[in-house]
Amino acid sequence: MKTLVAVATLLLSTVAFAQTPSVTRRRAVRPETPLTVAHRTVTIAASKDNTLYQTADGSASNGAGPHLFAGATGNGELRRALIAFNVTSQIPPGSQVTRVVLTLHVSASISGAQPMALHRVTADWGEGASVAQPSPYVGGGDGRGTASKAGDATWIHAIYPDKRWTNAGGDFDATADATVTTGSSDYRWESAAMIPRVQQWLDEPRTNFGWIVIGNESTGTTTKKFDSRHVLLPTVPALTVEFDVTTPPAD
Repeated sequence: MKTLVAVATLLLSTVAFAQTPSVTRRRAVRPETPLTVAHRTVTIAASKDNTLYQTADGSASNGAGPHLFAGATGNGELRRALIAFNVTSQIPPGSQVTRVVLTLHVSASISGAQPMALHRVTADWGEGASVAQPSPYVGGGDGRGTASKAGDATWIHAIYPDKRWTNAGGDFDATADATVTTGSSDYRWESAAMIPRVQQWLDEPRTNFGWIVIGNESTGTTTKKFDSRHVLLPTVPALTVEFDVTTPPAD
């Protein structure tokens, strides 16, 4: 009899334990930290620049010279300025570009207000060691260029002496990203088209060959002389970019 009672008691205890609600320990969940979007502005100096001097044989350049030229000379010869910026050097990948301004300083001019258009260059080009001696006059000294050296861009060479442009005078988009008309003051280009252009160069650096500056080529005596990156002054070519960058939450 005592044995039956003991077995019954054990069974009842087992059933009671099975029916007791289990207690689940919940792990504390930390609230998710929202992403932080920061708005920043950087000013990027040119990574390379050069002038294309209109010649039949590509014998003139000015890769390391202190000035750039764009427009037409008094005798109708054309000048076009090349300029590029390494945007990935100061803008984090994944950023969203919101504003772009390009500034060139006019060192000298032989004319009044003239239009200057920015066109995207579609092929790589060079900045060699050629240095044309400057002159106080736009049409003299480095306005004529000097003998091309290895690595220079010329009117017919993207990279002298072996790589040629498809089209003499440079390979570039027919549609300008921006056009500005002014006199002897700084040229400042800003347009809606420049924003996706710099965004493209940030997202796809291999497509970044910069811009070519094309002046008024419909008549003579329209050339502008700009300071190049080799002047080493605050007025060197500058690309100011505003962008939004997203910061992930801290661990």
